[in-house]
Amino acid sequence: MVLDAISETRLALIYPGLADKIHRMADIVAPFRVTQGLRTWQEQAVLYAQGRTAPGTKVTDAAPGHSWHGFGLAVDLVPMDQEPPQPDWTISHPVWQRLISAGTSLGLVAGAQFRTFPDWPHFQYTAGVFPVSPDDEMRYILMDKGIAAVWQELEKRIAQNAGVPSA
Repeated sequence: MVLDAISETRLALIYPGLADKIHRMADIVAPFRVTQGLRTWQEQAVLYAQGRTAPGTKVTDAAPGHSWHGFGLAVDLVPMDQEPPQPDWTISHPVWQRLISAGTSLGLVAGAQFRTFPDWPHFQYTAGVFPVSPDDEMRYILMDKGIAAVWQELEKRIAQNAGVPSA
């Protein structure tokens, strides 16, 4: 399945390995849209304030620097109705469970399975080598060396976990 232009634009900004997994999900489950990908810490601050110091319902438990979105390692997805094409945020939509199943089968962490604050649209690629939320080490790497260094660290740890010598 081909994702829409909005989704492809968002996928172009995230870790390529995660983008590949989202494309593979699209071959398994359709239709859906990528509603969020890479997110600045300022954008995360606005979302984090919602339901706390700003009007609205809480939509995240992650303060700036504590979401993998800020590292290009997370996306938010939503099922799309066909006619007319529009997002369907109803949690009972049958595509939600298929997204979770497909994502976890591809090694993604599904936010719907978070215990304290289930986040249905959220999928992250931490490959079992990064913590569930970014820690001080990851924030340091991002701030000191940039997003590509975070992605290289992920790849290094995946290779080490698989017993492959790192370069």
